[in-house]
Amino acid sequence: MLHLGGNTVVPTKDLVAILSLDTAKPGTATREFLQLVHDEGFVQRIAEIGKEKSFVITRERIYLSPISAITLAKRASEFKYTLSDAEA
Repeated sequence: MLHLGGNTVVPTKDLVAILSLDTAKPGTATREFLQLVHDEGFVQRIAEIGKEKSFVITRERIYLSPISAITLAKRASEFKYTLSDAEA
């Protein structure tokens, strides 16, 4: 499980991508994608408006998180590493 902020936790097996809004937002395709998924109702805002640092794409939703993409990626990889150790 990966904690995205607030009370939101998602299964790591459902992760598709963890992206930084700082580096991804300027691109036109990214803006269009985020607008489209927002309009379709797939976006769940965890962060307060203006405090979003990353967006996390899962199999079913897209989350706007107040936690940086780097931190989330580290958490996800630490979980996978710990899980692998437990299976050994």
